[in-house]
Amino acid sequence: MLLQNKNAVIYGAGGSLGATIAHALAKEGAHVFVTGHREAPVQAVATAIRNTGGNATMAVVDGLDQSSVNEHLLQVAATAGTVDLSMNLIGLEDTQDIPLSAMDLEDFLRPIHRAMRSHFITATAAARIMQQQRSGIILSLTATPGGIGYPLTGGFGPTCCAIESFSRNLASELGPYGIRVVNIRSAGSPDSKVFRDFAAMHPALSNAVLGNMRNDTMLKALPLMQDIADAAVFLCSAKASRITGTTIDLTVGTTGALNYHFQQPVAGTNLVKDGSSGQSFFNPKYQ
Repeated sequence: MLLQNKNAVIYGAGGSLGATIAHALAKEGAHVFVTGHREAPVQAVATAIRNTGGNATMAVVDGLDQSSVNEHLLQVAATAGTVDLSMNLIGLEDTQDIPLSAMDLEDFLRPIHRAMRSHFITATAAARIMQQQRSGIILSLTATPGGIGYPLTGGFGPTCCAIESFSRNLASELGPYGIRVVNIRSAGSPDSKVFRDFAAMHPALSNAVLGNMRNDTMLKALPLMQDIADAAVFLCSAKASRITGTTIDLTVGTTGALNYHFQQPVAGTNLVKDGSSGQSFFNPKYQ
């Protein structure tokens, strides 16, 4: 097992991707501490991991609350002995499919504020413990707009860039302590909950959206959640011991921009304001 005796803390573990990553880490021997701001989803993930022979502990933790994060991490360190991995996957509540010139200021700023606040809180809390251990890994996740300009992604595009920059800068400070900091950049995963829900509500439009996204990739395929989870397992393992301060690209070549094209928004649709289906087509972190 690649992660035997490692302790991994995941924020936003109740989402479809968070659960997939948690299962993958546990399968490789990690004790996974799954957290979220709602009890039922994270309890379900922890129970499912334990039912398959893995080791998981759940806790209700608000990734936007510094006291909540600090108290939980100190408890993990005290009971488990180490904090070997921290990964932040909390939802960003971003609005997309609206041109920037027509977007409300608050809709634009919301994901930036949520991301920077939560990533600073969770990463620096883990860093303080890891500095004492002189080891540890901090992972983050962004999407295609972190690498190229992509239309109609609202504040999510700048958010991706901010997360990636924060990850690099943090890596430069923590490297002397033996701590690695790596970001994963992915395209949208069609098997994530948001895409499944969107497909159920708007099947024809979903096929068009996913088709356009696939056409923007070099392999004409999108990464599944398990692909992202496999990358996370690898980055947490000794096999990636010299990888830090960078972004691992899982956009299937989209950020090379060789196949990039742009289509106008579908006339007569508003996939954002109902709050149910139009958020974050490129955001892989879905609850």
